[in-house]
Amino acid sequence: MGEMEDRGEISSDILFLNNIQKGWNVARDNHVSTTSVELSSHTKSLNSTTSKTNGSAKNLIGRFGFPRVDSLDVESNKMPKDFLHGKNKDKTSIMLALAFQSLGVIYGDVGTSPLYVYSETYVLTQNPAGPSKEDLVGVLSLIIWTLTLIPLVKYVFIVLWAGDRGNGGTFALYSLVCRHARINTVSNQSPEDRELSTYKLDLPTRSAKRAANLKGILERSKVLQQILLLMALVGTCAVIGDGVFTPAISVLSAISGIQVPAPNLSQGVVTGISCVILFILFMVQRFGTDKVGYTFAPIVLVWFLSIGLTGLYNIFKHDPSVLKAFNPAYCFTFFTRNKRAGWISLGGIVLCITGTEAMFADLCHFSVRSIQLGFTTIVYPFLLMAYIGQAAYLSKHPEHISQTFYKSIPSPLFWPMFVVATAAAIIASQAMISATYSIIDQSIALSCFPRLKVIHTSEKYHGQIYVPEINYILMVITIVICIAFKGSTSLIGNAYGIAVVSVMVVTTTFLTLIMILVWQVNLWIALAFSVFFGAIELVYFSSCLFKVPEGGYTPLIIGGVALFIMCTWHYARKRSYDFEVRNKISLDWVLALGSNLGGVRVPGVGLIYTELAQGIPAIFSHLISNLPSMHSVLVFVCVKHLPVPNIPDDERFLLRRVGPQNFRMFRCVVRFGYKDYQEDIKDFEELLFANLSKFIRTEHIESWQPASSGGLQDVIRPDGATAVTVEPFSEDSTNHSLLFGSQSSQEEYDSKQITPLSTKSSLESIKEGLEVDEVRYLHEVRRKKVAYILGHTDVRAQKDSNVVRKVVIDDIYGFLRRNSRSNVMALNIPQESLLQVGMINYI
Repeated sequence: MGEMEDRGEISSDILFLNNIQKGWNVARDNHVSTTSVELSSHTKSLNSTTSKTNGSAKNLIGRFGFPRVDSLDVESNKMPKDFLHGKNKDKTSIMLALAFQSLGVIYGDVGTSPLYVYSETYVLTQNPAGPSKEDLVGVLSLIIWTLTLIPLVKYVFIVLWAGDRGNGGTFALYSLVCRHARINTVSNQSPEDRELSTYKLDLPTRSAKRAANLKGILERSKVLQQILLLMALVGTCAVIGDGVFTPAISVLSAISGIQVPAPNLSQGVVTGISCVILFILFMVQRFGTDKVGYTFAPIVLVWFLSIGLTGLYNIFKHDPSVLKAFNPAYCFTFFTRNKRAGWISLGGIVLCITGTEAMFADLCHFSVRSIQLGFTTIVYPFLLMAYIGQAAYLSKHPEHISQTFYKSIPSPLFWPMFVVATAAAIIASQAMISATYSIIDQSIALSCFPRLKVIHTSEKYHGQIYVPEINYILMVITIVICIAFKGSTSLIGNAYGIAVVSVMVVTTTFLTLIMILVWQVNLWIALAFSVFFGAIELVYFSSCLFKVPEGGYTPLIIGGVALFIMCTWHYARKRSYDFEVRNKISLDWVLALGSNLGGVRVPGVGLIYTELAQGIPAIFSHLISNLPSMHSVLVFVCVKHLPVPNIPDDERFLLRRVGPQNFRMFRCVVRFGYKDYQEDIKDFEELLFANLSKFIRTEHIESWQPASSGGLQDVIRPDGATAVTVEPFSEDSTNHSLLFGSQSSQEEYDSKQITPLSTKSSLESIKEGLEVDEVRYLHEVRRKKVAYILGHTDVRAQKDSNVVRKVVIDDIYGFLRRNSRSNVMALNIPQESLLQVGMINYI
C-alpha cells in the first residue's frame, strides 16, 4: 500500500513538471516577453493546472522552488498581496491581556494630565483671587470636548485603523502613503518598481479614480515627495520632543505635591528628587516594555480608579452644577468673554491630551482592539470624572488653583494618593519613551537616521524594543531641562504643548491622504476630516507658539537639531548610493576576465555586500586588482528595506545568477521590512545557503524547455551516462541544462510519465542530477571557507563642492557615520571571516 502511494506521488510530481513545460511552451509560442506583469497570466494558468494534482505537486514546489521569471530588482521590491492594510484579529484572552498591559505603557501620560492642566491654564491663574465659576465651566467644557474629539473620536476610532499591519507612528503612515502612491522611500528602488506595485487601485468607482489621480500627482511631483518626507521627519522630531518633556513635567508635577504638607520645602529639593527618579526610570528601560508594562499596569489602574472616585466625591460634595459643561455652548461663551486671553489659555488646555499620539505610536506593542478597550472603558470615563471633580472643587475654593490636584484630595487620603500619583507620573514617561524607541527604529530602517543598536526585549510580543543610545540621550536632556527650568512646570508646559500638537497636525495630514489613497472614502468625507480636525489642532498650535519666548523655544531647538541630523543622514546616504550606481561595473568587463576572473579561484564562498540590487559594485574591481585569488563561489548580497512592516521568511531571499554557470557568481537580495530585524549571522548564513541551493534546483527546472527545433538533444553527463539537454526559454545570457536519464524525445517522455516504475526512475535521476553537480559543490566549498567582504568606504564631498556641502558631508555626516553602528556590528560578523576593502566615494 505504501509503495502504491509512493508511486502515485511520483507520478503526480512528473505530471507537475510536465505542466511546467507545457506552460512555458504556451509562452514561447505566443512570443510573450519575460516580464513579471506579462507572465502573470501564464503563472495563474499554471497554478490552475497544477492545482488539479494531489498534494505531492505542492511538495515538489517546496523542494525545488517555483520559477521566478522577472528581473531581480523588480522582484526584490515586489511585496505580497497579504501586506494590504488590514485589521488585527486577536483572541479574547490575548486582547484582554494586552488591554491590561497597555495601561502601564500607553496611558500613563494622558492619565497624569490632571496633575497640572488647571494650574497651567492662563485665564484661571491671572486673577489673584482665583478664577470665576463661568471661566471654570468654560475651561471644563473645552477639556471635555477636546478629550472627546481628539483622543476618542480621532485616534481611538479612526487613526488606529490606519496602522501599517499593526504598526503605528508617523513613519508607518508615511510608508503606507508611499507604498500606495508608488513613491520611492529608499535609494535602491527604481522607477521600474512603480509599474509592478501590488497595491493597485483598480476598482471602477469614483473614489478609485480620485485615488488614482492623487497617486499620479504624487508620483510625478518630486517637490510633493520631498514635502511628504519632510513632514514625516518633522513628526518624528515631535515625538522625540514628547519623549523629553513628558518625563520632566509628569514627575515634577507629582513630586511638587509634597509642598502641600511641607510648604517650607524649597523648589530646589523638589527638582533634585525629580531628577533622581528620572534617572532610575531611564535605567530600568533595559528590562523591556513587556516587563515594565506588567509591572506598571496595576499601578496605573489604581491611579485611574483613585482619580475617578475622588472626582465623583468632589462633584457631589461641592458643586454638581459643573456638569452643565457637557454643553458645547460654554466653549463659545468662554471665548466671547475672554477673547485673546481665552485663546492664550488653549496652550494650557491642550495639555489634557498629552500622550495621545502614544496610543498610535505604540500600536506595534499591542493591538487596535486592546487599545480601544482600555481607553473607552477605563481611561476616558475616569479622566472625565477627575477633571469635572476638580472643577467642582475649584468652584468653592478658587484660591487653590496653583495646586488644584492635591488640594482637592480628602485629607485622610492625601499620602496614599501622593504615593500613587508619584508612581503614575513615573509610569507616564513610559508611554512616550516607548513611542520614541518605535519611531526611531522605523526611521533607521528607512535610512533617515544613523544606525543604532536596537534590542528586542520580548520573545512573546514582536516589536517591543529598547534603543540604548536614544535612552541615554533622552535621560540627559530631560534632567538638564528640569535643572535649567528650575523645576518650573509652567515653562516646561509651554514647551510641551508645541511638541504635542506638532505631531498631531502631521498625523492629520497623512491620514487624509490614506483616506483617499488606501481607504478610498468619499472625497468630501476625507476633506471634512482634514478641515475639522486640522482647524482644531492649528488653533491649539497657534496658541502654543505664543509661548515660544517663555520656554516654547526648547522643543524647537531639540526638534531642529534632530531634523538636521535626519536630513543630513538621508541626503548623504542617497548621494552615496547614486555614486555607487554611476560607478558600477559592466558585466562585459567581468566576462572578459574569464571564469577565473583574471586570477586563481580557490575553494570557498565570498559574500560581497553592496547596496546595489542590480549591477556589479565598484568594490569588485578593487578586489580583482588587489587580491591574487578569488573564492570559487561569489555572492553579491544586497540588504534592502522596503516600505512594509515585515517580510515573510519564505519571501525574504531573492537570487539570480551573474554571468555564465562556470563563473559561479550569484546575486542575492535580502529584503527586510522596517519592523524586521536582521538575524544572528549564523542563522542568516544558514538561510542564505539554503535559499541558494533551492535557487539552483529551481533554475534547472526553469531551464527544462524544448530546444528551438522542438526536440531534445543527447549529451554526456559527467558520470558518463546519457542525458538530455533542454534549451531554456529565457532572456538570461546563461544557458543551463537539466539532466535526465536516457530519453530520446519529448513524445517518449510523455508516454513514460504515466508508468509508475519508469517515472520513479526518471524522478530519481532528476534529483540525482540536481544534487551531485552544483549544489554538492556549493556545500563542499562552504565547508572550506565563508568570507564576508564589505567595503570600508570613506564618503567625502567632491573637491569642487562649496563650503557648506563640504562641512555637511565631510564633517557632520562623517562624524555621524563614525559614531553609528557599522555594517560589521549590525551583522555581528566574526572578525576571522571579515574582509574589508577601503574605498573613497566622492559624492
